[in-house]
Amino acid sequence: MTVKKRLFWSNILMILVPVIATVLIGVLCMGFIWFALIHGMGIGIHDQDEFEVACTAISEGVKESLENGSDFSSIQAILEKNQLTLRVDSETESVYTYGEEESDDSALYAAADLLDNQATIAKNGRMLYARQITADGISYTIYLTGGYYNTRSYADLKTAVVLAAILILFTIFASILFTNRFLTKFVWKRIEEPLDILVNGVHELRDGNLDYRITYERQDEFLPVCQDFNEMAGRLKEMVQRIQQQERSRKELIAGISHDIRTPLTSIQAYVEGLLDGIAKTPEAERRYLETIKTKAKDLDHIVSQLFLFSKMELGEYPKDLRELRLNEVMEDIVLPRQEEYRQKGLSITMDLEEVSLKADPVQFQRITTNILENSLKYKVKEQGNLQISLHRKESGFYLSFADDGPGVPEESLPHLFEVFYRSDPSRQNPHQGSGLGLAIVAAAAEQMGGSIRALPSRMGGLEIQIEFEGKEEA
Repeated sequence: MTVKKRLFWSNILMILVPVIATVLIGVLCMGFIWFALIHGMGIGIHDQDEFEVACTAISEGVKESLENGSDFSSIQAILEKNQLTLRVDSETESVYTYGEEESDDSALYAAADLLDNQATIAKNGRMLYARQITADGISYTIYLTGGYYNTRSYADLKTAVVLAAILILFTIFASILFTNRFLTKFVWKRIEEPLDILVNGVHELRDGNLDYRITYERQDEFLPVCQDFNEMAGRLKEMVQRIQQQERSRKELIAGISHDIRTPLTSIQAYVEGLLDGIAKTPEAERRYLETIKTKAKDLDHIVSQLFLFSKMELGEYPKDLRELRLNEVMEDIVLPRQEEYRQKGLSITMDLEEVSLKADPVQFQRITTNILENSLKYKVKEQGNLQISLHRKESGFYLSFADDGPGVPEESLPHLFEVFYRSDPSRQNPHQGSGLGLAIVAAAAEQMGGSIRALPSRMGGLEIQIEFEGKEEA
């Protein structure tokens, strides 16, 4: 049962339980009072005035019977119905008796004889009505006694009602208190346990246990919260790993920058010191020293420029100029003017280009192509290296490939080639051959244009850089 349903039923029961308990207690109290009124228990249904009225009516009937000389059979039914005892005495004898007298009745009779004409006396739950009448010139005394009349009946009845009211109020209070405690435990238990689970999970993450996951099987409102907690823990772990990777990359970047900048700076410093110390004694030697210093300064400037460019691209601050391009024509415009120059340097370039149109940045494609060409040239192992550039369509887009016959890269190092200053293979660890930023810039440029890049072994025996664009071709 969900927490929402538990709260709903607890609110309903908070009303129903006290009402039902109060109704039951009220019915029991009313039943007790009704039973007491019907069957006695010291509580009468008539007061003294009613008793006297009834006795007066009966005494008139007795008088009429005495005057007419008839029997008392008509009066007996009334006496029996009202459970009264009748005794009629003349001055000399007892004329008529009905019912059984009790031991205390004689004292009531004696007390009544002291009173004149008519009197009503009560003692120990018995009431006596005495009246003197005259019939046919003879004086008679009528005594009527009854045990179910009680002068305290109304007081006892009021006491019973008050006690019943107190009992009902107590029942209401007790039922509300009990129901509240029970329903609070009923609802809170289903809330407290999941909260404890979540708190424990938070503590685990706080203590660095990023692999901790919550197992929660109840189908209630806390299930999606626990699922979100697990997803958050997974994302937090990924974020921490990413931060750690970025920290490692930052350290590697600093180490790479220091390494790559220190090499030309050391050379510049050495040649400057040679000039100052007069080692270069001839104008030709001085010129050679100065040319070397110029070359190293250009290398240093290239490293700084590449680093600045990569930083701008990483921050997303490098402007994009998207245009409608025929990529095959763009590649021809970039490569053909340089083809002979690279051949003379020892790299033969061939192209297999299909017609492909898309919106792209021509400057970015020029930077991608130039960096890969320079990379293949610098790391070639043959006297005349080869580079094959291919542009082909596929079902959901197209791919641009650069495959060479250089030294290649170990398979375990392929995913890391596009990291800054990554040089895992000994054949590619010569700092003077490059800045270590070329392929990182290629990857950043491709990703900025919505492409994906990967490195794989070339069918020519070297390295192949493949850039894919999914659904990017424009009509």
